[in-house]
Amino acid sequence: MSLPARKLATIADLLAIPEAQRFHEIISGELVPKAMPSPKHGGAQASLAGLVFRPYNRRPGGRWPGGWWLATEVEVQLEEHDVYRPDVVGWRRERLPELPEKTPILVRPDWVCEVLSPANTRNDLVKKQRTYQRCQVPHYWIVDPMNEVLTVYRWMPDGYLNVLTAERGDRVRAEPFDAIEGSVGVLFGDDPDEE
Repeated sequence: MSLPARKLATIADLLAIPEAQRFHEIISGELVPKAMPSPKHGGAQASLAGLVFRPYNRRPGGRWPGGWWLATEVEVQLEEHDVYRPDVVGWRRERLPELPEKTPILVRPDWVCEVLSPANTRNDLVKKQRTYQRCQVPHYWIVDPMNEVLTVYRWMPDGYLNVLTAERGDRVRAEPFDAIEGSVGVLFGDDPDEE
């Protein structure tokens, strides 16, 4: 006797949750509530957003590199049964001329960053990474506030290539935001560089 097939969640299931309570993702067809961020998780997420927003979330040209649309915690539909809320996500403006008003955003991101917490590590390092790889997301970052490590992956036809692993105390140029060098420690509570 076989078990009945599991019904895979879709965007309709996600959108059925009232928007004010819809802090969920669909991961491999399962509707999963996002874990409440710890102070370290929230601090790393806010610090990362601060580092990349000012120089990159603008039109290209001028004092800063620009050329990106960046957002935090927006719903992105990658596949029918995979709708994520990346901690920080970005699209090159040349591919996405305007940031959509509605979610989920259906355009594949050019960069995704997930900040690890004990409750989400397996999803971020296994399930979501597989989907990002399958969908050919060009750049995938993992920020690990527990171990104070930044890992940067670049999509290649054979899978993600680890192009950078750095820890607190390191200064890096992390692609795709490698026009500006920064301190990894800023993600984990160090003071930002002075201009």
